[in-house]
Amino acid sequence: MTGWSCPAPLRGHDRVVLGHGGGGVLSAELVEHLFLPAFAPEPSELSEPSEPLADAVVLEVGGGRLAFTTDSYVVRPLFFPGGSIGELAVHGTVNDLACRGARPLALSAGFILEEGLELELLGRVAQAMGRAAAQVGVRVATGDTKVVERGLADGLYVNTSGIGLVPAGVDIRPARARPGDRILLSGPIGDHGIAVLSVREGLAFGGDLRSDTAPLHGLVDVMLAATRSGVHVLRDPTRGGLATSLCEIAAAARVGIGFTESAIPVRPAVEAACGFLGLDPLHIANEGRMVAFVAAAEADAVLEAMRAHPGGRDSVLIGTVTAEHPGVVVARTAFGGTRVIDRPLGEALPRIC
Repeated sequence: MTGWSCPAPLRGHDRVVLGHGGGGVLSAELVEHLFLPAFAPEPSELSEPSEPLADAVVLEVGGGRLAFTTDSYVVRPLFFPGGSIGELAVHGTVNDLACRGARPLALSAGFILEEGLELELLGRVAQAMGRAAAQVGVRVATGDTKVVERGLADGLYVNTSGIGLVPAGVDIRPARARPGDRILLSGPIGDHGIAVLSVREGLAFGGDLRSDTAPLHGLVDVMLAATRSGVHVLRDPTRGGLATSLCEIAAAARVGIGFTESAIPVRPAVEAACGFLGLDPLHIANEGRMVAFVAAAEADAVLEAMRAHPGGRDSVLIGTVTAEHPGVVVARTAFGGTRVIDRPLGEALPRIC
């Protein structure tokens, strides 16, 4: 393309690789060095001040605040233990809104369909989306459908966008993490990624391994009922897992993060699968978990509220924010030592969401 140049090298790649979609270092470089310079947004009365990117943007509109987000889903296989691409599309979008403290109002649904896809299968996906939206209490208000030639879409892809209303007094974003904040996790990690992998590759790791896909807005509601000002940051650790979420928050807020590895719940089947495959549970995708950064004085009340909600009954305290080592995440190991946690370069398990 004449006149176009990349402002910075993207790890030596001159073509897109799977890792660019994995939520790790390559994804961040693609956004920072290619997309952001190309879009070069100008400040406007609709936009929040320039700051590190979050899963949803908050817009000032007509005296109120709307959260807006979009996401695409390319999971393979389309159905897996505990859910399908239909539930993922609804839950993932609702959860991105919830992580800005927003109550979901409406969703869009765009379908890219491959020629030859069975209509019965498409119907099952649509029904799953409809049920998930009804359970959340949000309307799929608009959409679009495109069909591409056989072999070009792996069955179907789904894109969803969502809008939600941010209540007064709620300001939740990555840059708000502060030294002294307590870090809370809503339950075991790695379930979704390993459940999808087990079906895709025909592997059995024991136990009833199911995706954790679930909406998080109800859990956020009870947390905000406990304290609106004390909840500083929320993030659903999807692609790149918990490690990526913690690293992104540390960088955005310019703070250090310390957590205890043994405090993080991991189901035995997930732990066995990760040990067998040489994976770190911290890097495995989740679709129904939340990590929260809460002011120290409010942490006990928020943790109690989380545990009283079905989506957070296994919530735990895992760590603390510190002014030391800003931008760096450090884990205390079971052997009494420490290790620096970094984002994965690419994607350990592609096509997970």
